[in-house]
Amino acid sequence: MEPAKSVSLGSSLLVPSVQDLIKTQLGVVPSRYLRPDQDQPIVFDADVPIVDLEKLIDEATMDSELAVLHSACKDWGFFQLVNHGVSPALLENMKTQVQEFFNLPMEEKQKFWQSPGDVEGFGHLFVVSEEQKLDWADLFFLVTQPPDLRKPHLLPKLPLPFRETHWRTTPSR
Repeated sequence: MEPAKSVSLGSSLLVPSVQDLIKTQLGVVPSRYLRPDQDQPIVFDADVPIVDLEKLIDEATMDSELAVLHSACKDWGFFQLVNHGVSPALLENMKTQVQEFFNLPMEEKQKFWQSPGDVEGFGHLFVVSEEQKLDWADLFFLVTQPPDLRKPHLLPKLPLPFRETHWRTTPSR
């Protein structure tokens, strides 16, 4: 067995959890979470672009679907992928397990807190300065593929249903 690769995805300064900030009953959102320089959120009255994976791998439809993908990435920045072969039941199970993870008490989620200088775990991504504007959200970031880049200290601690769902979504172990 080969030794695990040492790959860095970047680093992040540790910041308080948004859930912890809410519990302190600040009364106002801290300034580092306010973004007055940005436009108000835009509400789209349009359908999210849909990219069909089957069409992307079919030589007869590949070029036209690549144009759809290009447009979705360039104009929207995201898209819905269909015909990817992942069972809808498995996707729903994964969404449920993720929601249950975020419903855990803070003490449980803190077991997954990011390590200093790392981006994987519970916290914020790519915080590089104390002045940086942040999103008003907590997240859990975990690399699952390729398997040799997984963090062995995070996966065994995941709640069992979430860990089992994760293993069923990965093609190899």
